[in-house]
Amino acid sequence: MKMNSQIRHIGQDETRLASVGIGAMSFSNFYGPCNDEQADSILTAAIDLGLNHIDTSNVYGMGVSEQRIGSFLAKQGRLATDFFHIATKAGICRDPDTGVRSFNNEASHLESELDKSLVRMGIEHVDLFYVHRRQSDIPIEEVAGSLGRLVQKGKIKQIGFSEIAPSSLRRAHAVFPVGAVQSEYSLSTRAPEMGLVQACAELGTTLVAFSPVGRTLLTDRPLTFEAAQGLDFLRGNPRFLSPNYEANIATSAGFRAYAADNNVASASLAVAWLLAQGDHILPIPGTRSVAHLNELAAARNIVVTEQMKAEIEAILPVGWAHGDRYSQAQWVGPERYC
Repeated sequence: MKMNSQIRHIGQDETRLASVGIGAMSFSNFYGPCNDEQADSILTAAIDLGLNHIDTSNVYGMGVSEQRIGSFLAKQGRLATDFFHIATKAGICRDPDTGVRSFNNEASHLESELDKSLVRMGIEHVDLFYVHRRQSDIPIEEVAGSLGRLVQKGKIKQIGFSEIAPSSLRRAHAVFPVGAVQSEYSLSTRAPEMGLVQACAELGTTLVAFSPVGRTLLTDRPLTFEAAQGLDFLRGNPRFLSPNYEANIATSAGFRAYAADNNVASASLAVAWLLAQGDHILPIPGTRSVAHLNELAAARNIVVTEQMKAEIEAILPVGWAHGDRYSQAQWVGPERYC
């Protein structure tokens, strides 16, 4: 197989990024226990592999993910700080007593949370700053303007939004260029193909794809039912509840067999498939395992041909996954558009 394109950009910025980034939600115990040593090992391996984009948020572990990134940068010094291209987010609030979520897109709140993130990571600016969830009663044009002023202040280089509709992207972009939109996108979640992939390509906006291996369903070692039920996020997730879980494992087994026939890891092939959907797509898989990180990075060495796309499509046709990607509670915040 020929080598896939290994370079990506955020929006119109010329900074060269590896075509696979790192989702640092896993640094916050979200998908299981993670300690400082594990986070350090992932970031060290990322440098060795040339993976220079890190995605985090102020709510990942309520600052823990950012703190672990900041601790690593402080120990490694300027070379590491200069190497990594860092994205973070704000806009989700969580009541410390009840855990109830709400959304705040007020300019003062976003800047205050950004300032806290910069302190936690020990840096003077971030390369990309997202609104993590929209506050529906504030026009997105107003929010884009607020983010644009943070660019003018030098605190961020580019603006982004997470889980918004194509129509919202167009409205925001008309006020200030949107560098990136983050959305779940994988062989098991293809809703972005109903307009978001296209709108991003048209506007020169990067589509940053989270959960590119379907929360392990598209790997050689999918979570067991018991393991999934031990994680707060997946315990109520429809795809990991019976009978959907068993059906998803059975259907995705064909993909695992296909990857094995092509002498690649399933995770590598799943990410390579995403890379083949467009040069404006940047997957950000997360992991606590260096071995798994190597599998994910290996996607850059795979070119998914048109024939392979058709063969994969026959195994995992659009809409194959059983169950919604979110529970009703998890759907509060993301914009539905199809």
